[in-house]
Amino acid sequence: MTTTTSLTNHQVRLAARPVGMPTRDNWRFTDEPVPPLTDGDVLVKTLALSLDPAMRGWMNEGKSYIPPVGIDEVMRAGGVGVVIDSRNPQFPVGAHVSGSLGVQTHCLVPGADIRRAGLAPIDTRVGSLTQWLNVLGMPGMTGYFGLMDVGQPRAGETLVVSGAAGAVGQTVGQLAKILGLRAVGIAGGKAKCDWVVNELGFDACIDYKAGPIKDALRQACPNGVDIYFDNVGGEILDTVLTRINRKARIVICGAISQYNNTTPVKGPSNYMSLLVNRARMEGIVVFDYADRYPQAITEMAGYLREGRMKSKEDVVEGIDTFPETLLKLFNGENFGKLVLKVADA
Repeated sequence: MTTTTSLTNHQVRLAARPVGMPTRDNWRFTDEPVPPLTDGDVLVKTLALSLDPAMRGWMNEGKSYIPPVGIDEVMRAGGVGVVIDSRNPQFPVGAHVSGSLGVQTHCLVPGADIRRAGLAPIDTRVGSLTQWLNVLGMPGMTGYFGLMDVGQPRAGETLVVSGAAGAVGQTVGQLAKILGLRAVGIAGGKAKCDWVVNELGFDACIDYKAGPIKDALRQACPNGVDIYFDNVGGEILDTVLTRINRKARIVICGAISQYNNTTPVKGPSNYMSLLVNRARMEGIVVFDYADRYPQAITEMAGYLREGRMKSKEDVVEGIDTFPETLLKLFNGENFGKLVLKVADA
């Protein structure tokens, strides 16, 4: 059992709402003593944090699917850690857990907030800590339910996924192949595209940095697109809409190309293709499926164990690097799921 009075919690708080790309000035670093626990509480030492494009939206004021992070609040982030003190028999000391831990070195979860924080035990025999932030974590859940419930895949169809080398994209494409679909990725740079095809088993991958993707998309999808899983929005979404088949499903997961705009978000000008092709466009918010996470985790853990699915994580060390590390998502610098290592296991 740890004596909390001797512990200092290093935190990253939102100091000001960013305009355009966030900078270090948008953050405030604080040190606070960890308070004593009361009945039901759990104290978690943060080991690693998931850095995701959605975090940019959480910094903005305004209505969304989740309340924004308040000014001077600890920045919201999913993470994995180890229980170092507990007044809750469901979370014994030494247990590994995942949940909404925030960008901080320690997270004291009050007993009344266990469910809200999504605190849950994880089994490191099933997957590594970083895999619990990737294919077995929120990105994997997003890919699974976005494809299975919204995309409604059928064997023999053609799926296209943007951000194919990222956390969600790698899961979507591999799951599509397991289900018997043709999987085409869109990613930035030859190295990422080669990895998507040669390591993950996609049928093709389009390098959007090599030029306009219209011709490459026609070549990679000669029979059109049945499912498009969109992580980037903007021009890529607009281009894919010109290639969709009748009754196509467009899964809107994110729009990373638009998150740091200082002008209004650019909507798809080719949306009439949805009408012509009797197609459907629908959003996916992973929190809607929280009660079904165990189902998806069990299934994809099996794929990992059998070698039918792989995962790649891009790990950066040090909580003090958070402002700069987060920007890797928006500069296209991360290769795989972006993870911030906070402490050794």
